[in-house]
Amino acid sequence: MLIFVLPEARHIASPLAAALDVALAPLEDRTFEDGEGKLRPLLSVRGADAYVVQCLHGDARHSVHDRLCRLLFLTATLRDHGADRITIITPYLCYARKDRRTKSRDPLTLRYVAQLIEAVGCDRLLTLEVHNIMAFQNAFRCQTLHLEMGAVFTDLVVEHLSDKPLCVMSPDPGGVKRAQIFREGLEARLDCPVRFAFLDKRRSAGVRTGGALSGDVAGTRVLIVDDIISTGGTIRTAAEVSRAHQAADCIAIAAHGLFTEGSAALFQSPDLSAIYVSDSVATPATAQISISAAPALAQAIRRLAGPSEH
Repeated sequence: MLIFVLPEARHIASPLAAALDVALAPLEDRTFEDGEGKLRPLLSVRGADAYVVQCLHGDARHSVHDRLCRLLFLTATLRDHGADRITIITPYLCYARKDRRTKSRDPLTLRYVAQLIEAVGCDRLLTLEVHNIMAFQNAFRCQTLHLEMGAVFTDLVVEHLSDKPLCVMSPDPGGVKRAQIFREGLEARLDCPVRFAFLDKRRSAGVRTGGALSGDVAGTRVLIVDDIISTGGTIRTAAEVSRAHQAADCIAIAAHGLFTEGSAALFQSPDLSAIYVSDSVATPATAQISISAAPALAQAIRRLAGPSEH
């Protein structure tokens, strides 16, 4: 098993290597004067079971498209030089939210990303908590593996946040299934009931509407569970409504913390006691608490590292 981690995913490289108890495979990363570059494995990959780790979010140095292109080039290089099986590990998958047409002549960008990944020879793809798992599975023709966010956050809740009655909330109807799965995992671990609620919210052209609460949150610690925090507006609304309905406190838990422009208000909200995200995205040091996804990813990788199917 050879594990290559692109430099953009370096924040997860060390904890992943430690969790797997392996050394990362060496990789040359050169940028030329004209802006082009190359990625080259520094050892033979012929016959190898290769894993490529890349985080597909944009930052000041590398855009989403830079990161995707570099992932594609490295995957193609490994295939070109005889890797037996290639698995892409992308804790955050770009364009996962663009999984359906909402306007006339809209693109299906998730499907196009899937086609690109398959075209360069990827055999399997593992990601953490996608926006819509059915759309994700239908977009790809190669094998896909989906790691649910409970694998990252359930221990945290059980060990540190279960001193009050709990209610798991989805901040919008689209995330109800995700939140229900998270709640079921908590109930199994805690061996006691966990309440459930969701907020009726719609979004079109960036404008949110709705805000009616379904479920009883009074007296509970509300865990607002979502796949992505971007501006944080959805989370803030859910916390405000929960507190107005007598919730004891509110804690946000999201698989991916993008924290785009406008998210500063989230950390100033008096209705939120804490914000937890995974390290699927390298976020600035702000008020959120980052929980490492490396142990859960490592466990999934060990399960995958069986005999090659080629």
